[in-house]
Amino acid sequence: MSESSSSSKSNPLILGSYATIVALWGLSQVVLIPYVVHLLVLVTAILYAACHCSLTLREDIPKQGEEGYDPDNVRDTLKQEDAYQFPLFGSLSLFSLYLAFKFLGKEWVNLLIGGYFGMVGCGALTVTLSPLIGKFAPKSINEKRYGFKKSISHPIPDSILPNPLELGLDVTVTDICALVVAVGIVALYFQERHWTLNNILGICFCLQGIERFSLGTYKIGAILLVGLFFYDIFWVFGTDVMVTVAKNLDGPIKILFPRTLIPNEETGKIELSLLGLGDIVIPGFFLSLLLRFDATNAKMPTKDINIHDNFPKPYFHSALFAYFLGLVTTLFVMIQFNAAQPALLYLVPACLGSSFFCAFSRGEIEALLAYSEEEEDDAPKEEEKAEESKKDD
Repeated sequence: MSESSSSSKSNPLILGSYATIVALWGLSQVVLIPYVVHLLVLVTAILYAACHCSLTLREDIPKQGEEGYDPDNVRDTLKQEDAYQFPLFGSLSLFSLYLAFKFLGKEWVNLLIGGYFGMVGCGALTVTLSPLIGKFAPKSINEKRYGFKKSISHPIPDSILPNPLELGLDVTVTDICALVVAVGIVALYFQERHWTLNNILGICFCLQGIERFSLGTYKIGAILLVGLFFYDIFWVFGTDVMVTVAKNLDGPIKILFPRTLIPNEETGKIELSLLGLGDIVIPGFFLSLLLRFDATNAKMPTKDINIHDNFPKPYFHSALFAYFLGLVTTLFVMIQFNAAQPALLYLVPACLGSSFFCAFSRGEIEALLAYSEEEEDDAPKEEEKAEESKKDD
């Protein structure tokens, strides 16, 4: 079967990626895997699986007036102004955490932030586990759905919070079971603070974030990456802020890799290396956009999408390979100079350079720059039509 044809079979690389994630998580607790190998293989598997799951973002969403329209079903995309502002707000948040650690103390800051991570972690774990539980549960168990929908009026300005505020819940039995398991894992994490439980939450954050969020356009993605390129360099090389926050913030904002399985005699803890989730998720947003661009180029259907369908993926494969080389370079420089490195210093040029070179070699620069996943705003069009009709009258 040709590469461009669809296949009803499962993509072995996607299944293999999930199997690799689970195997590394379990094996690394009893066998010392070289942390460089562990990091490279795990991150590559996460990106491959998550980016392919993001293909569902190409699914056509019924518009107002069409059958199946749901006002709550809105695709999250990054706006251009948000991409410009992201490094600024990221800097403010990072420096605020730095000051909080300095003046409030590590215990208080981690206690306050722990509540937020607990709620978000439960959500990420639930949506990750629910499909898995559903595959093993009887189909009849999910025939009935439970939930509610309610509108609440409030005095807060509509520009800040929509009025009325729509609250709703729609769950199945497997969703409830997944939530119970998720609450148990999160509670155990906050009690034990074990690195393996941290990695469960961190991996779920990566998978769900990349799968569900779109950068909107290639240009917006490039703007975001370039902004964070300078953000990472400044806060790592220019100050001690990034390293201080990363070392003191005790939460699942990083994936940990054991460098030894024997606890230190003085501290009672094992030696760990880390990789921030931002160094996976931010490039992951960009890689997933390139994969969806590949799917659009291959004219893959936008209804009843099967993430296992086979089609040419030149942009995704080249960018994933470039990301891998960028990560290798980051680790090499870090080990060589025994100093923390801003990973985006190497990952951003790798991702942007590989995608642009691929477009140049294929003669598709214009198509790549024009690619957009932003929803068209029908309101201006309707206003233009109304004005034209008035002129005709």
